[in-house]
Formats: sequence, structure tokens, C-alpha cells
Amino acid sequence: MEHFIVSARKYRPQTFNDVIGQKAITNTLENAIKNNHLAQALLFTGPRGVGKTTCARILAKKINQESIENASEDEDFAFNIFELDAASNNSVDDIRNLTDQVRIPPQIGKYKVYIIDEVHMLSQSAFNAFLKTLEEPPAHAIFILATTEKHKIIPTILSRCQIFDFKRITVVDVKNYLKTIAKKEGVVADDDALHIIAQKADGAMRDALSIFDRVVSFSGSNLTRQAVTENLNVLDYEEYFNITDLLLENNIPQTLVQFNSILSKGFDGHHFISGLASHFRDLLVAKDNSTVALLEVGDNAKKRYIEQSQKASMNFLLKGIDKANDCDLKYKSSKNQRLLVELALMQIASITFDGEKKNDKNFIIPAKFFKNHIVEEKIDVVNYIEPKKEKKEELATVEEPLLTPSPIQLTKTTTRKRNSQLSLKSIERQKEINNIDVEIIDYSTMPQETFTEVQVLKEWKAYVKKLYDEGKKSIASIVDADTPKLDGNNIKVTLPSSYMQSQLEREKPKILKSIREKLNNYSINLLIDVNEVAQKKYAYTPQEKYEKLKEKNPFLAEFRKKLDLDI
Repeated sequence: MEHFIVSARKYRPQTFNDVIGQKAITNTLENAIKNNHLAQALLFTGPRGVGKTTCARILAKKINQESIENASEDEDFAFNIFELDAASNNSVDDIRNLTDQVRIPPQIGKYKVYIIDEVHMLSQSAFNAFLKTLEEPPAHAIFILATTEKHKIIPTILSRCQIFDFKRITVVDVKNYLKTIAKKEGVVADDDALHIIAQKADGAMRDALSIFDRVVSFSGSNLTRQAVTENLNVLDYEEYFNITDLLLENNIPQTLVQFNSILSKGFDGHHFISGLASHFRDLLVAKDNSTVALLEVGDNAKKRYIEQSQKASMNFLLKGIDKANDCDLKYKSSKNQRLLVELALMQIASITFDGEKKNDKNFIIPAKFFKNHIVEEKIDVVNYIEPKKEKKEELATVEEPLLTPSPIQLTKTTTRKRNSQLSLKSIERQKEINNIDVEIIDYSTMPQETFTEVQVLKEWKAYVKKLYDEGKKSIASIVDADTPKLDGNNIKVTLPSSYMQSQLEREKPKILKSIREKLNNYSINLLIDVNEVAQKKYAYTPQEKYEKLKEKNPFLAEFRKKLDLDI
């Protein structure tokens, strides 16, 4: 079996042009060599996997090639390059051995290059022993120090070095390089799959290539987004899109179910909530064409972000980021971390809720609104035929009482005719399944006396008074929000909001029952319309009631101020 070489070694840059994401540093070093302006002590600092040691090796090879005429490109001058691992050679004796070697000139080429990796691991005594040699080395010696933690190096060493700060490689640069590697390796890779690998690498090319090898071993020559997310245990952005849709719909029950599903896949709640804050940030960035370029995502994902950003308001995103960040900060110190995340999700889902007024910034939609979250259909008329040998029964009308709907999903009313033959037993079985009381009514036998609009208005007011007497002030104010108008046997009411419409729909069966019985006419129906432009006539919250009273008596404001009264 042929020996496998990892991509990080196989595709290690051999020239400065091959180095990814460090153009400023490579150009500086090339010009320094060309102009003979290279310092004798260089310090390469930056995160892991960004090319520090690679650039040191390329530089060591390059300066010796420049010093010899017609030098071969294949000549690596290995005898002139010495690499020292300061992590395991950090004592004074190790540095003294190094300084003793420095005095010996090179046999081939012009320079001896000493590359000291992880130089911050040297002891204090070793640093002091190295000072004199580093400040006044022989003309043939060049020191290249590499470290990931510059702050641990003593200032006297830093002052003797020319410092080059390597930056993290951008996600786009890593993705493009991986695309080149995949092409060379004959791997068909999705753009989104490579983007996830680049994000996971966190600016380190070596990590990116290691992850690339791993997922190629897992999925073979076809690299898909699903395979990458599954192998790396990365929470796919599709999950964030789905849960954001649920939050925008104020669907708390399904949001909690979705979060439980994410936890059951092995993901950490802390990782999820921080990712949700980042998702909201990306949606905020996607709302403006001038900032879309800040999205570090693939082309397909960018379209999804732009599409969802149009659904989410600025207020929702800003408050959502605030609550997600607050949860992120409190997560580690929390005793019940799952509950903390669930509370944050419920608060975010309640941001856009347009139901009852709330002043608390931590408001959560009350549970009563989700009791009947799955809305049943109201069947006004069902025609059925019960087979009795050769005889056929007359058509009967089935009226099903309207269930209490959620304000999130308005009741859907449909009229259907069943042509198939249904027996009374089948209706009873269906009733048991749905747990719905079915009342069979024959309208032809029910009274349908004539009535006037004045009578309707009188019974309407009587029903409102009854609600007030029972202490149901909220629904009473909604029923009394508009004066009903009569159109044939239909009572028409117009309300200023869909929320009020949903509340009146819940009360509709009781209202109709009362009015039908009082007027002795069972063909009466109630039609509810919404006109959000209509002016609001009634106050529902204490603040609104106070404003109404203040309009009638301006001295009320002064009275409240002097006595320091609450609303």
C-alpha cells in the first residue's frame, strides 16, 4: 500500500508566491532579500497554522540561492538550515550549544539560518544567555524566531528583532485554496462544504487541510455539506434558519421541540445560543446591500440570509441578539443551563407578539395561547347517507361547535360535502378520535322568525353587559368595540386588529347561541372583518385608560403628579 502523505505536508508552500493570506509579509521579505536589507534577527509571530515556519524555511532557502550564481531551484541548502524546538530545548545549556555552533561559517552558500520554533518556551536564564549572540551575531548567521505568544517574550529580545505579525487567514482565502487542493486530488466538493471547513479551521490553513483529509476519508471523492456537518458535528445553518422562522411565528412549543432535537443530536446548548446570536448578526448584516459583503458564507447560504432578513424586523434582530448574548454570558455560571437557553428562546419568540400588552422586557407569551395550537376545522355542513337495504335517509346537517383557537393560527372554516356513505356509527367513531362533541341539527325544523336590527343591537348590548357582570372585561371590551350591522341574516362586525378578530372568533359560538335563542331564529350568522386602519375606540390597558381619562379632565395629570400615583 502506498504511503499516505497528509495534505498539510504534501501541499506545503515552496515559494513565497504559494503562501496564502500573508501577501504583505512575503512581499516585504522578498524586497528585503532583493535590496540586501534583511535583518539578522527576525521574529515571526501569529496564530497557529498561518505560515510562520513555512515562511522561515522559504526565507532560509531563498537567501542562500540568491548568494550563489546559477543556483538550482531544487537545492534546499539543508546543511545551512538548523531548526531548534525551544519547547524541548529551553535550558541555558541548549542555548550555549547553539551559540557555539554559530561561530562556524557555512561550507556551501553564504548564510547559516537558525529557526527557533516556539521561542516563548525558553527559560528566563536561556533568554539572557541568548541576548548577546542575538544582538551581535556573526555576518553569516541569521536567526528566525517563531512564536504564537509574543507577550511571553522578554522586551530585551523583542527590541533586538525585526517583528512580523502574521494574521489569521480569511475564510474566503482558505476556501479558495481548498478548492484548488480538491481539484488536484480529484474530489468533487460543494462550495458550502468547503466553506464550513474554512470556518471550522478558524484562520489556520494547517487545520483546514487536516479537516479536509478527515472528511474526504469519511465521504470519499464526493464532499457534500451534509457529510461535512455530520462528520465535524457542526450545527448546520439550516437549523438556525428553521428555528428563526419558528421564533418569528411566535411558535414557542415547536421552538422548544426543535431545541430538544438539537440537544439530542449531541450539540451543546452554549454552542447553540452563541451560534443563534451570530445568525441574528448575519441577518442584520444581510438587511443592507452595502453590508452583505461582510457575510462570510457561501453563495447559496447568502441568498437564504438575504431572504430571511426581509422577514425579520430590525427590532426583532437587535433584541434577539441582546437576549442571546445575555444568555451566552450567564451560561457557564448557571445551575440549570438548559432552562436558561429555553427561557431565552421563549423571550425571543415573544418579541414580535402583538397580543395583550406587555411592558416587561422579559415578557413570555402565556401558555393559554397554545392550549389548542393545532386548529381543528369547523364543519358547517356534512351530508351523509346511511344505507338501509334499499332505502335512503334524508340528508342531515351536522354542526360542530367551534373550538377555541390560538391567536397565532386563526380558525379555518370550510364547508364540505361528503359523497361517500357514512353511517352514524362511523360519525361516532370519528367523534371519539377527535374528542369533539358533534351535535346533529336539522335546520329545516328550527325556528326562523323575522327580526330587526334594533332587536339585534339590543341583544348584543345585553350580551356585553352579561360579560361585564361575569368579570370578563377583556372579551367584553372586544365584543363592544364595534356596533354590529345587519345584512340579511348576517351580523357584521369590523375590528381594528387580527388579534381582536381571533378573540371574538373564540367567543362567536356563545354569542350566536345567545342571540339565536333570544330572537328565535337559528339562521343568524356572525361575520367578523378586520380593518387595521380603523380608529381604536376603546382602551384596554391601564395606560390607555389613563390617557382617555386625561383627555376628559386635564387636571388628572397634575393630580397624579402631586400625589406620585402609579397608573
